[in-house]
Amino acid sequence: MSKIIVITSGKGGVGKTTSAINLGAAINYFGKDSLIIDGNLSTPNIGIHLNSPEVPINLNHVLLNKAEPFEAVYEHESGIKIMPSSLSIKELKKIQPKKIKDFKKDFKELSEYIIIDSAAGLGDEAISAIEIADELIVVTNPEMPAITDALKTIKIAEQLKKPVKGVIITRVKKNKIEMPPETVKEMLETPVLGMVPEDIDIQKSLSLRDTVVHTFPKSKSARAYKEIAARILDVEYDSKKDREKLIKRVLQKLGLSS
Repeated sequence: MSKIIVITSGKGGVGKTTSAINLGAAINYFGKDSLIIDGNLSTPNIGIHLNSPEVPINLNHVLLNKAEPFEAVYEHESGIKIMPSSLSIKELKKIQPKKIKDFKKDFKELSEYIIIDSAAGLGDEAISAIEIADELIVVTNPEMPAITDALKTIKIAEQLKKPVKGVIITRVKKNKIEMPPETVKEMLETPVLGMVPEDIDIQKSLSLRDTVVHTFPKSKSARAYKEIAARILDVEYDSKKDREKLIKRVLQKLGLSS
């Protein structure tokens, strides 16, 4: 049975879109079909991140009843499927975000796991994405302002009777300043699905218009997203065995290996 998982956050800049595309890629890594939909209509980034900034048919056309949902699906060179939104401000003015829930059944016919990247914050656009969800995943950083906004998102989800699968904590540095996962879990009263470290490989993957799961599959951040996907899919995954061997890392630093 297909499932729609909406990736949301109480504020922008916490790594929501990065988490959406890498979670979709990690689900695909485990042999499950995934589709990533850019539900962030006002500031869409999925297409930019995955090298499809402008496509002939996008989610906006679907919401305007100018195209069928399957016509707006594109396959990235890595194999994951995406449904971008339009970058056009002119098209944005015509869109009613609430219409997205009318296509829930159509979206679920397109893939096993549908990952929707919602708008940040708690405006009408973000709420519209939350309403279509079977489950929600909240992305936050280990700092008080982001945690406070994440808590608001979780409370809104409870009011809308939408189950929150858990929280992804991104940009983790493991220093004495940031909040430990136990404190985050206690404050949010929600399971922590995983912690994604601050990793330069994520920035490198974005410059390559791909996910870190594909471009640097053995990096700490890629393995963190695989761990999260494994929990969602309830499959086994040994992150330690998936690490780059020490000898290879040393050779790479010496310029003796690619």
